[in-house]
Amino acid sequence: MSEITGVTFPVPKHLMPPRFFKDKKTVFIKPATVFKELRSGMKLVFYQSHEDTGYVGEATIKRIVIDDDPPLAFFETFGDAVFLTKEEAKAYVASQERWRGGIRVRKEAPPRKRPWMALELEGIRKYDTVKKPERFVPVGGGRYLRA
Repeated sequence: MSEITGVTFPVPKHLMPPRFFKDKKTVFIKPATVFKELRSGMKLVFYQSHEDTGYVGEATIKRIVIDDDPPLAFFETFGDAVFLTKEEAKAYVASQERWRGGIRVRKEAPPRKRPWMALELEGIRKYDTVKKPERFVPVGGGRYLRA
């Protein structure tokens, strides 16, 4: 099997350019789905989702932090460098608590606790043109990139 060189995760178009390329945010947070094989020095390739889909840029992963607490703890560590606002992170957590495995769960069911990850990035660069991936990038999880 080929060597893992990085990861790609989808970011909605309305967040992608302004947060990473204009506002220079350097910390990407999300539920920890594809992460066990990631190491510092690997690439994160930004997959723009919703419209004009494709790879729009990349960065080098400087540091990986996995935390069992909700994502708001990352704001204490990284402050304003996080690409989401606190309100957006709270709304995302609330929306995820209502859904599990693609089905709506009843209120009495205990929420499944999933760790979150923060990827601290460096060397963020935007591609000149959108590049179409060879394989589908799942919205909920992302996928590893291989050499």
